[in-house]
Amino acid sequence: MENSLGESALNSSFWLSYENCLTEICVNPKLIHWYVIWCKQFVKFIGRLPLKDCRPEHASAFLDSLRDRESIKDWQYKQARTALWHFFRDYLQISWAADGGETSLPKCDEGNSITLSSAHRATLEKMRTTLVGRQYAKRTINAYLDWASRFLGHYPHRQIIDLDATAVKAYLTWLVEKQNVAVNTQKQALNALVFLFQESEECSLGDFSDFTRAKKPIKVPVVLSREEVSVLLAEMNPPFTLICQLLYGAGLRLLEAIRLRIKDVDFAQNQILVRDGKGRKDRITMLPDICREALEGQIAEAKCIHAEDLKRNYGEVWLPSALSKKYPGAARDWRWQYVFPASRVSVDPESGKVRRHHFDDSAVQRAVRETTKRAELSKPVTPHTLRHSFATHLLDSGYDIRTVQELLGHADVATTMIYTHVLNKPGVAVRSPVDR
Repeated sequence: MENSLGESALNSSFWLSYENCLTEICVNPKLIHWYVIWCKQFVKFIGRLPLKDCRPEHASAFLDSLRDRESIKDWQYKQARTALWHFFRDYLQISWAADGGETSLPKCDEGNSITLSSAHRATLEKMRTTLVGRQYAKRTINAYLDWASRFLGHYPHRQIIDLDATAVKAYLTWLVEKQNVAVNTQKQALNALVFLFQESEECSLGDFSDFTRAKKPIKVPVVLSREEVSVLLAEMNPPFTLICQLLYGAGLRLLEAIRLRIKDVDFAQNQILVRDGKGRKDRITMLPDICREALEGQIAEAKCIHAEDLKRNYGEVWLPSALSKKYPGAARDWRWQYVFPASRVSVDPESGKVRRHHFDDSAVQRAVRETTKRAELSKPVTPHTLRHSFATHLLDSGYDIRTVQELLGHADVATTMIYTHVLNKPGVAVRSPVDR
C-alpha cells in the first residue's frame, strides 16, 4: 500500500482494489463507478502530492473547488464528499480519517459513511422499505435514514432489539449537551427514531419525554420592505426573476415554485394549485398579474423543450409511483411537465431512466445571494425571505390572519402569528430622550 500512496496511485489495479473495498463495505453498486471517478479527480487535483501526505484541508480544498463550479449540483458534491470519506477512511486507512471522526471529513447524508454491522444495515433497509411504503417524501426518507444510521452507529455493539427508550433518551440528550444541535434538528432526530421503533420495528417506546431538550430561541423572521423587494427583483435575471416573483407574489416555498407543473397554473381563474406541499397538503394561492405574461412565456418555452425531448426519445417526467400507474401516459404529456425544466437531461438515480428534472433549487439560492450583494441590501436574504415578506405585507395591508394562513398553507395559525411580531412597533408613541 505504501507505494500506492505515491505516484502509482493511478494504476488500474489500485482503483480496482478501491472498488473491491467499496463492495466489501456494502456501498450501492450503482455508485461505485462514480466514487472512483471523483477520487481520480481528487488525485489529479493534488498533483504530485503523495496521498500519504494528504491532510483534511486538501480534501476540503477539492470539495470547495467543486462547490464553486456552477455545473456541479448539490447531489454531485455530496457524492464526491462521500467518495473521499470512503477513500481515506476505509481504503487508505489514513490515521486522521480513521480516528478523526466527524472533524476529519464531512459525512454523507445517507449514512453510508458510518460503519454499521450487517444487522444494523438490515434494520435500515427495513426502515427504508417502511418509509417508501408509507409514501414519505424522498427528502424525509433520506433524513430519517440518516438519523437512524447515526443512532445505530452511536451504539455499534448493541442490536436494535437491545435498544429501548432509555437509549433514545440518552442519544437525544447527547445531541443537545455534546453536539449543541438546534431545536429543530433534535425534533427531526426524535421523529426519525420514533418512526424507527414504533413504525418500522413495531416496538412501543412508551413515555420518554424526560430527556434534555434544546431551547428554541425567540426569533423574528427577516422581512424586506416593499422597496427592498422591488430593488432585489429589478436586479435579477430570467428565469430567476419569475421564480422570485412567485415566491413573493404567491407566497410559494422555493421547492413548490420549481416543482410547479404546467397543469397546475390556472390562467382563467388567476390561481396556482400547489400540489403535495409541506405536510403533503394541496392548497390554492393567487396568480399575480405581474407574473402572467412571463409565466405564459415560460410555459411556452417548457413546451418547446419537451417537444425536442420527445424527438430524442426522452420527454418522460418523474411522477409518483401511484400516479405513473394510474395515468401511464401522463409522464410524456406536456401538461405534466415542469414549468421550470432543468437545462439538461439527467439520469434518475433510482430508476436509471434519462429524464429532464426541474430547475435546481441551489441555483436559485445562489442567484438570490449574489443579487443581494449587487443590490447592496443590508439584510441577509434567502428565497424564503420573500415568502416571509409576502405574509407580512398582506397582514400590513389589512388582510385577516386566517386568509394569510390558508395562502401560506400553515396547519396551525400560531405559525402564521409569528409575522404579527414583525408588524409590532413597540414604543412608537414614545419619543426618544435623545430627540429633543
